[in-house]
Amino acid sequence: MVAAFHYSGEAAPRVRSLVFCFPYHERKAVVPDLTYDSQDTAGAAPTKTFAELGLPGVLVHQLADDGKRTAFPIQQDTLPDSLAGRDVLGRGRTGSGKTLAFCLPMVARLGEQGHAPRPGKDEVPHPRGLILAPTRELANQINDVLAPLAAVYGLRTTTVYGGVRYGRQVADLKAGADIVVACPGRLEDLIDQHALTLADVEIVVLDEADEMADMGFLPPIRRLLGQTEADAQHMLFSATLDHGVDAVVEEFLDHPKVHSVDEATSAVDLMTHHVFKVSRNDKAALVRTLASGRGRRILFTRTKFQAKRLAKDLTQHGIPAAELHGNLNQNQRDRNLQAFEGGDVNVLVATDVAARGIDVSGVDLVVQVDPPEDAKSFTHRSGRTARAGKSGDVVTIMLPDQKRMVHGLLRQAGIHVAPLEVRPDSAQVLELVGEQAEPVHGWTLPELQRRRKPAGGGRTRKDGRGTRQGTDGERRPKRSPQAAKARRRARAQERERRRELEQGQRREATAEQRAFAESVLGDVHSVRDARDERRRGHDPKRGKRTEGAHPSHGHDTSRRQAGKRIHRKGQRIVRDERSEDAKRHERRMQARQQPRRKGHGKRKQTPFRRGGR
Repeated sequence: MVAAFHYSGEAAPRVRSLVFCFPYHERKAVVPDLTYDSQDTAGAAPTKTFAELGLPGVLVHQLADDGKRTAFPIQQDTLPDSLAGRDVLGRGRTGSGKTLAFCLPMVARLGEQGHAPRPGKDEVPHPRGLILAPTRELANQINDVLAPLAAVYGLRTTTVYGGVRYGRQVADLKAGADIVVACPGRLEDLIDQHALTLADVEIVVLDEADEMADMGFLPPIRRLLGQTEADAQHMLFSATLDHGVDAVVEEFLDHPKVHSVDEATSAVDLMTHHVFKVSRNDKAALVRTLASGRGRRILFTRTKFQAKRLAKDLTQHGIPAAELHGNLNQNQRDRNLQAFEGGDVNVLVATDVAARGIDVSGVDLVVQVDPPEDAKSFTHRSGRTARAGKSGDVVTIMLPDQKRMVHGLLRQAGIHVAPLEVRPDSAQVLELVGEQAEPVHGWTLPELQRRRKPAGGGRTRKDGRGTRQGTDGERRPKRSPQAAKARRRARAQERERRRELEQGQRREATAEQRAFAESVLGDVHSVRDARDERRRGHDPKRGKRTEGAHPSHGHDTSRRQAGKRIHRKGQRIVRDERSEDAKRHERRMQARQQPRRKGHGKRKQTPFRRGGR
């Protein structure tokens, strides 16, 4: 095993990162037990620009247009190896810039080969890049970062996850998607439907591998990785290597280069933690006070019901709040998250589904209304703030009976802070909230805004988010309500015209059928008049009145035939349009006319035996 130490400066050397190279048979023993000295990683070595790390010039210019010129530590460590095509195992805390760390080398390597042609009519789509993520929100966040970079080379990207219809995803795959960002469950469904194949995948990325392991995704991940090329490049990014992640590393990564910037449970220097101890009666008022500031804030609850109830309570008290939890469909998730990202609402109430994959800039405060179940969730909840070098505060609300549990979470997370007993109007709380926003009563969540399709996305279509885009990537202007009303009126008139046309055709067909029946059966009207006379009690054939007699009680079969509405093609009956009751009555009358078989219907009697003999 070889360890490479990097340091700079005239002072005593400080370990910045360790790169381990070890044989295949030693990985199982070494990888899960790796430890690193990650103190003061931001100042251990001078930051490098993306150009100095070997990134192609077109990508450097694209990043510069977005204001990104220097690499974060995790990007600075992994890019040289990933651009060279080596397998990489990256470990780092949330918000450390891992998404760009694997998107840049994937786009750079696939872009050199050009984009794949559109699959033929009978050809199964075969993407060349695959990124696996645990949640839909994280998949969308990755694609938002990846799509502008891929468009530089003309590469197409798409997302694949459950909760939405298959049509848009299948259409994107058939259009020749080069890179697929997917959740394992829906990806396996599409593979079973022969909507794509992974046989040509050259680069595979597993993001938040430990989270996918916690969600039970490791078996499908192993099946999916087994369908890719044996010599494909694998990049795995995970905060920890527990719950079977080490087994995936051992099986699929070939002599990986291991990079770590910080431990999974390390606290961010710019993140300030507060633990507020409050009575149960004052908790609701304290939460409303913490949510009343002007900055963006995320409030985490334990259950989906609590998230929905808290968002409704805040909105009723003049604090607009959007909710994000597992009971929402994908359109509702997109709408609520887009409202929070776009600034329509400053408060997002969420469960742990938002603890990962939500990368919203400028979140000033994270409030843990209900403490999480474990230290890992505590760390990932807190990681929604103090991202990308910015500061942020995290408040954990603790009830008197939760003291022992909260102390255990803080100890496991490596956070040392003393609980502070407060009330909703305490000076410490008001100082943390800052300037309060004006109450907004009667607020309702705006409709889902139309998303822009990334540049270079191709043809005009409606994507899964309801966006109609042009080939230039620009949104079409929104239609006015008057135009929408006129469009609905025109559609209603068209439906009425078609209905009248169909009714006229049916009337013409009925007249032709009646004329044809008269030519075959004779005067239908005279037959109907005779039938009506019989129903009134007068039988013209017998010449007498039959009180209470039903026309079908006799043996005249011609009267029953007259009741049939039939179509004839030549001399063959095509269809009998009588009701089921009429047909059933005719069968019953025919059965009455048939002679009963001898002995039919008689019960057999057992001879009487006296005394049981």
